[in-house]
Amino acid sequence: MNGYGAMARRHWERWLPEQYAAIEDPDAFFAALGEEAARQVDDLAAELAGDGPPGEGYLERAGRLASARARAEEIVLPQRVLPAPEALANDEQDDSEGLRVEGGARPPAVDPGHPSWAEVDAEQRERAGQPGSG
Repeated sequence: MNGYGAMARRHWERWLPEQYAAIEDPDAFFAALGEEAARQVDDLAAELAGDGPPGEGYLERAGRLASARARAEEIVLPQRVLPAPEALANDEQDDSEGLRVEGGARPPAVDPGHPSWAEVDAEQRERAGQPGSG
Protein backbone atom coordinates (compact mmCIF):
# COMPACT_ATOMS: atom_id res chain seq x y z
CA MET A 1 0.00 0.00 0.00
CA ASN A 2 1.45 3.37 -0.98
CA GLY A 3 1.36 6.57 1.09
CA TYR A 4 -1.95 7.71 -0.36
CA GLY A 5 -3.56 4.38 0.49
CA ALA A 6 -2.29 4.51 4.06
CA MET A 7 -3.41 8.14 4.37
CA ALA A 8 -6.87 7.22 3.08
CA ARG A 9 -7.17 4.28 5.44
CA ARG A 10 -6.36 6.40 8.51
CA HIS A 11 -8.75 9.14 7.39
CA TRP A 12 -11.63 6.78 6.57
CA GLU A 13 -11.17 4.76 9.76
CA ARG A 14 -11.34 7.91 11.84
CA TRP A 15 -13.73 10.22 9.98
CA LEU A 16 -15.87 7.78 7.93
CA PRO A 17 -16.34 4.90 10.39
CA GLU A 18 -19.60 3.62 8.88
CA GLN A 19 -18.20 3.53 5.35
CA TYR A 20 -14.94 2.02 6.64
CA ALA A 21 -16.85 -0.72 8.49
CA ALA A 22 -18.71 -1.62 5.27
CA ILE A 23 -15.48 -2.35 3.37
CA GLU A 24 -15.08 -6.13 3.06
CA ASP A 25 -11.31 -6.15 2.38
CA PRO A 26 -9.75 -2.90 3.64
CA ASP A 27 -6.21 -3.92 2.60
CA ALA A 28 -7.20 -4.45 -1.03
CA PHE A 29 -9.58 -1.48 -1.10
CA PHE A 30 -7.05 1.05 0.21
CA ALA A 31 -4.18 -0.39 -1.85
CA ALA A 32 -6.29 0.07 -5.00
CA LEU A 33 -7.49 3.51 -3.89
CA GLY A 34 -3.91 4.61 -3.18
CA GLU A 35 -2.67 3.40 -6.56
CA GLU A 36 -5.51 5.13 -8.40
CA ALA A 37 -4.96 8.37 -6.47
CA ALA A 38 -1.23 8.22 -7.25
CA ARG A 39 -1.98 7.80 -10.97
CA GLN A 40 -4.43 10.70 -10.90
CA VAL A 41 -1.95 12.94 -9.07
CA ASP A 42 0.84 12.01 -11.50
CA ASP A 43 -1.34 12.63 -14.56
CA LEU A 44 -2.70 15.93 -13.30
CA ALA A 45 0.73 17.11 -12.15
CA ALA A 46 2.17 16.44 -15.62
CA GLU A 47 -0.72 18.33 -17.19
CA LEU A 48 -0.37 21.29 -14.81
CA ALA A 49 3.41 21.45 -15.19
CA GLY A 50 3.28 21.51 -18.97
CA ASP A 51 6.46 22.02 -20.92
CA GLY A 52 9.15 24.18 -19.43
CA PRO A 53 10.25 27.36 -21.13
CA PRO A 54 13.40 27.28 -23.29
CA GLY A 55 16.54 27.63 -21.21
CA GLU A 56 14.83 26.54 -18.00
CA GLY A 57 17.45 25.60 -15.43
CA TYR A 58 17.42 22.66 -13.07
CA LEU A 59 16.14 24.62 -10.06
CA GLU A 60 13.41 26.33 -12.06
CA ARG A 61 12.31 22.97 -13.47
CA ALA A 62 12.34 21.34 -10.03
CA GLY A 63 10.26 24.21 -8.63
CA ARG A 64 7.77 24.08 -11.51
CA LEU A 65 7.32 20.31 -11.14
CA ALA A 66 7.03 20.45 -7.33
CA SER A 67 4.45 23.23 -7.56
CA ALA A 68 2.42 21.28 -10.11
CA ARG A 69 2.51 18.17 -7.93
CA ALA A 70 1.38 20.11 -4.86
CA ARG A 71 -1.51 21.63 -6.82
CA ALA A 72 -2.48 18.20 -8.17
CA GLU A 73 -2.52 16.76 -4.64
CA GLU A 74 -4.68 19.68 -3.45
CA ILE A 75 -7.20 18.78 -6.15
CA VAL A 76 -7.14 14.96 -6.07
CA LEU A 77 -6.71 14.14 -2.38
CA PRO A 78 -9.91 15.77 -1.07
CA GLN A 79 -11.93 14.08 -3.82
CA ARG A 80 -10.53 10.55 -3.60
CA VAL A 81 -8.41 10.04 -0.50
CA LEU A 82 -9.76 12.46 2.11
CA PRO A 83 -13.51 12.84 1.56
CA ALA A 84 -15.59 14.94 3.95
CA PRO A 85 -16.24 13.33 7.35
CA GLU A 86 -19.47 11.60 8.19
CA ALA A 87 -21.92 13.87 9.98
CA LEU A 88 -21.67 12.10 13.32
CA ALA A 89 -18.11 10.81 13.43
CA ASN A 90 -17.44 10.43 17.13
CA ASP A 91 -13.82 10.51 18.14
CA GLU A 92 -12.57 11.37 21.61
CA GLN A 93 -8.88 10.82 20.76
CA ASP A 94 -6.22 13.35 19.91
CA ASP A 95 -5.78 13.68 16.16
CA SER A 96 -2.45 13.50 14.35
CA GLU A 97 -1.90 17.27 14.60
CA GLY A 98 -2.31 17.18 18.37
CA LEU A 99 -5.73 18.85 18.42
CA ARG A 100 -8.35 17.60 20.86
CA VAL A 101 -11.48 16.51 19.02
CA GLU A 102 -14.51 15.79 21.17
CA GLY A 103 -18.20 15.14 20.77
CA GLY A 104 -18.18 14.25 17.08
CA ALA A 105 -16.40 17.42 16.02
CA ARG A 106 -15.15 17.59 12.46
CA PRO A 107 -11.56 18.37 11.59
CA PRO A 108 -10.98 22.08 11.01
CA ALA A 109 -11.92 23.27 7.55
CA VAL A 110 -9.16 24.70 5.40
CA ASP A 111 -9.84 27.92 3.57
CA PRO A 112 -7.88 27.75 0.29
CA GLY A 113 -7.46 31.52 0.36
CA HIS A 114 -6.00 31.49 3.86
CA PRO A 115 -2.21 31.43 4.17
CA SER A 116 -0.61 28.33 5.62
CA TRP A 117 1.05 28.42 9.04
CA ALA A 118 4.43 28.19 7.29
CA GLU A 119 3.60 31.31 5.25
CA VAL A 120 2.45 33.18 8.37
CA ASP A 121 5.59 32.10 10.25
CA ALA A 122 7.85 33.18 7.36
CA GLU A 123 6.10 36.54 7.16
CA GLN A 124 6.47 37.09 10.92
CA ARG A 125 10.16 36.14 10.79
CA GLU A 126 10.71 38.49 7.87
CA ARG A 127 9.09 41.38 9.77
CA ALA A 128 11.26 40.59 12.79
CA GLY A 129 14.39 40.42 10.64
CA GLN A 130 15.00 36.75 11.45
CA PRO A 131 16.13 34.22 8.86
CA GLY A 132 13.55 31.73 7.60
CA SER A 133 13.27 28.23 9.01
CA GLY A 134 13.63 26.38 5.70
